[in-house]
Amino acid sequence: MVRYRWWLTSAALWLSGCGGPFPQSTLAPRSDFARATDVLFRDIFWWAAAVFVVVETMLLIAIVRFRHREGRAEPKPAHGHTILEIAWTLAPAVILVFVAVPTVRTIFTTAGDVPPDALKVEVIGHQWWWEYKYPDLGITTANEMHVPVGKPVQVAITSADVIHSFWAPVLGGKRDAIPGQVNYIAFRADSAGDYSGQCAEFCGTSHGNMRLRVLVDRDSAFQAWAAAEKGGPAVPPKASLAEQGKAVYSRSACLGCHTIQGVSPGIIGPNLTHVGSRTTIAAGLFPNDSAHLARWIADAPSLKPGALMTRMQPPLTDADIARLVAYLQSLK
Repeated sequence: MVRYRWWLTSAALWLSGCGGPFPQSTLAPRSDFARATDVLFRDIFWWAAAVFVVVETMLLIAIVRFRHREGRAEPKPAHGHTILEIAWTLAPAVILVFVAVPTVRTIFTTAGDVPPDALKVEVIGHQWWWEYKYPDLGITTANEMHVPVGKPVQVAITSADVIHSFWAPVLGGKRDAIPGQVNYIAFRADSAGDYSGQCAEFCGTSHGNMRLRVLVDRDSAFQAWAAAEKGGPAVPPKASLAEQGKAVYSRSACLGCHTIQGVSPGIIGPNLTHVGSRTTIAAGLFPNDSAHLARWIADAPSLKPGALMTRMQPPLTDADIARLVAYLQSLK
């Protein structure tokens, strides 16, 4: 009975792994970087499979042919067989050469070099969110990185506190975000879409909640997004709930941590100048809707352990939170 349950549990786990969808699968490349590493992986996989088949075949032959039989003489020792020892030394060396050459070539191919006209994006890891700066465009945003399809992009990665690791699986490999050091990834996305990623280096309490999204846009959509980001925040209509929310924001602790262009210069938390245009909040943890935004403002640490955005003192009233939500959602 115990054995039956063990097999049943194993089968269920195996089948669940075949389900999907798998939004962070490295086996569905969407850029030249990811495709290069995918080709390398598949080539090495088939080399490994071939070696496995050869070794296991020889093992089975040895087990069957040279198994012990009554009355059979002891097998002749192979110790000191020069040709055999040379063969099993050279064979792994040759296999390693076949693995090393394409690996080194792929490492140089994905080293982060780009043409002069490539889009430059600076990525800064924080506990626990991502900051994105476009130095040539004068744009600063958070958690959702926009890039154009079919054009080279160079991502310069660093950290403001501890070691993080930037990883968008379908677009490229992992790169550590290290304080005081800049690492690079370069890629050319070949398909428009919304691609998920995450921090891949344990960085503290909410490491598992440090998600990211890369939105690969058609050129016209990217240009429209960039033009909107360059502009200032939307001005709320007179006497609206959003205008009341702006007044709440201006007298709250929010302005000490967050930047809203022309309103507050805070630099600790994410830039909120166009927060209303983002699809998620809390580094991709929740959808950017009024319910989640209200809960986040009221008590962020209860939703994301270790969040530096503590409860405001004195606490905001429900009415003030509703006004603040209306204001933030108007910032598009």
